[in-house]
Amino acid sequence: MRRAQMIPSVTIVIPTYNRAHILPQAIDAALGQSHPQTTVMVVDDGSRDETGSIIARYAKHPRFVGVSLAENVGTAQAKNVGIALSTADAITFHDSDDIPHRDKVTRQARVIGNETIGAHPCLNWRLAGREPETTIQVGGVLTHHELILPDGERVEIRRTLSLVDDFFPNLQMAAGVPGDWTHVNSGLFHRSVFERLGGFSDCIEEDREFRNRLIMAGEVLWVIPEILLTKIETPDSLTQSGATDYDSPLRVADRQRVWDAVGRWFATREVDPVPIDLSGVSIRSCTDPSLCDRSALSRMARLEGRVA
Repeated sequence: MRRAQMIPSVTIVIPTYNRAHILPQAIDAALGQSHPQTTVMVVDDGSRDETGSIIARYAKHPRFVGVSLAENVGTAQAKNVGIALSTADAITFHDSDDIPHRDKVTRQARVIGNETIGAHPCLNWRLAGREPETTIQVGGVLTHHELILPDGERVEIRRTLSLVDDFFPNLQMAAGVPGDWTHVNSGLFHRSVFERLGGFSDCIEEDREFRNRLIMAGEVLWVIPEILLTKIETPDSLTQSGATDYDSPLRVADRQRVWDAVGRWFATREVDPVPIDLSGVSIRSCTDPSLCDRSALSRMARLEGRVA
């Protein structure tokens, strides 16, 4: 008798800060996903523009929850808030300038929920802490994507090999563009990954650091070789803004920290989890507490009657 496939529930976490002008299209695309067991959670990281009004517009949608933080804590911590509040089996993170294909989450969730994937003996699975011919829980499912740059150029990102660019830069010379172009941020991750390895490191290269930690810990990453996401970058995007682009002193320093961690792993083969510490984070309001983990919500909520 064929084993039934588990269809995991999913939370789409959208961290945002002062991007009210493009946030609605990201929310609409997330709510329009074909996967029926999807909750969309917008984490407003202390915005000072009209983001609150945008969230209020969606507040009555049964699969939407808007969480507003009292202060700006940065993208990494905003994602960690989403991890802590999610009650789903798997979590994905979309930026406020991301437009996913309507079946993106469905495709990813079906891989995460596939209980028949096995460790084929033609590969050296013991290096990843697994035995051949055993079943595998996929930890993360990534997809190819495309970029729409501020000058209108469209760039297709189809180079799966760039997933290991911080480990093997000698294999990247035909990539055409340097750096990490595999879109780890929009991967769908099984909840157990966060239980084992923690959340996002508080730095501007948080996606890159998280990607490396997954690889070093031997987590199984699956790449769907199709473009299932469009990123519409604007001049105020983090990778385009002068203060946070790839040549900025802030990103250069954080990138070096990430590379240092890879160097330590090559020497020791040890991986340190990144505990999620939200002791300094306060939630100002939440549109639908029933869609959140109540204990995590109560720890972060300001008791001022504003958690709806």
